[in-house]
Amino acid sequence: MPRTKIEWCDFSINPIKGLCPVACSFCYARRMYKRFKWDETIRFDESVLMGLPKEPKRIFVGSTMELFGKWVKPNWMEFILQTVNLYPQHTFIFLTKRPYNLPHKFPDNCWVGVSVTNHKQYLEAIMELGWNNAKVKFLSFEPLLSDCHVSAKDFENAGLSWVIVGQQTPTNKITQPQLNWVMEIVQESDKQGISVFLKDNLLPMLTKWGETNSCGKAETMVLNTLYDGDKLRQEFPK
Repeated sequence: MPRTKIEWCDFSINPIKGLCPVACSFCYARRMYKRFKWDETIRFDESVLMGLPKEPKRIFVGSTMELFGKWVKPNWMEFILQTVNLYPQHTFIFLTKRPYNLPHKFPDNCWVGVSVTNHKQYLEAIMELGWNNAKVKFLSFEPLLSDCHVSAKDFENAGLSWVIVGQQTPTNKITQPQLNWVMEIVQESDKQGISVFLKDNLLPMLTKWGETNSCGKAETMVLNTLYDGDKLRQEFPK
């Protein structure tokens, strides 16, 4: 099983293949399907779930497909979750843009998250995760495209354990988030003791900010908030 370049997991697997119907404008997977002329038919490939490693790993399920849409047959998801139960040593990570379709219960070794790019999606994610019984729930603010106006109280109500923050890739000035958007997410997370994972693709934004700010009290606050030593904070749920 090849390792992934996604920083917050060890491996990614895609038991459901094909061109994702969500069609996000920033989706790298759709670009790859079009570029390499891969089979766009949505189908279930159970062989992907065979031969998982024995040692405990963090495994992202569905990195190229929205798993919680109407195009995914119920028996496909049932098979996936049955497989998850067979490997209690692993952590299986699920991430969706359709939180209203999430099952209310997941096996204990699942982390369940919602992708958020703006305030509207944030409010929807908070509401839906509040009803979910997953042991670990999280929000992925990637790509962070606007101010999400987050609050520690919302995080508490949703039962969050983790937040991921990143910008759109490939990075460019047009889609670069503002520093205060990132700072707000991190500071509100810290109020609740929520683990924070800042993706390396935020570094261009921080470099640009550092070039226009002198070393002073404000910069010290930013460094203390976003960095762990000389590296970005990249924490995992406790």
